[in-house]
Amino acid sequence: MDSARLVVFAPVDNTARVHAVVRRLSDAIALGLLNDGEQLPSETDLAGHLGVSTVTLREALMALRQQGLIETRRGRGGGSFVRTPARPFDLDGRLRPLTAEELRDLGDHYAAIAGAAARLAALRSLPGDVERLRRSLAEMSGPDGGARMCRLDGRLHLEVAAASQSVRLTREEIRLQADIGPLIWSVHDQSRWRPRSRAEHAAIVDAIARGEEGLARDVAESHVANAVEHLIERRLSL
Repeated sequence: MDSARLVVFAPVDNTARVHAVVRRLSDAIALGLLNDGEQLPSETDLAGHLGVSTVTLREALMALRQQGLIETRRGRGGGSFVRTPARPFDLDGRLRPLTAEELRDLGDHYAAIAGAAARLAALRSLPGDVERLRRSLAEMSGPDGGARMCRLDGRLHLEVAAASQSVRLTREEIRLQADIGPLIWSVHDQSRWRPRSRAEHAAIVDAIARGEEGLARDVAESHVANAVEHLIERRLSL
């Protein structure tokens, strides 16, 4: 199991545990860390991984079933299975509740996390981490966009965070990817910005592979900041 998936199944915080489990698993499904049709561990094992009681876990799974993110099958070969939603992404609908100030503040926070993760990844990444980043880059080289490419984009950023060897940074990256990741991707997926986004992704991975922590941080921060500026422009035009 890779580092990002290990964070998915790490113990949740002590407060509001049902909500924490729902948020953890729904974020992981949205970001493609848990794949459509994938079977979750048994209730006993999953509760143990997350550090909650089976009663708490069952309440969380019930909420996820109501959201259409989990399907439970009975009988032999049964269990809880992931169901990835196939809803189209509504950029303007996601932007309208946010003010320009909120977008800028969220972008500043995300840029700081992304930059710190990239810098530490350049210092601490293992050969296997870099291989995963290279594979994700290769998968993202196709011309298609859509939900699959959004998940690949999110996965690349999560792999950078995981390569930092920091559980807290990886956990925060997961949270921020769920909040702002699809918005960032929606800018980068536009045809006029796609070549620049791919070049920035490649530059981040190359800097990490070469151990150039300052460059990795700077490119990761500007990658986020540029997208947020375009999001703010679009929000002000609504």
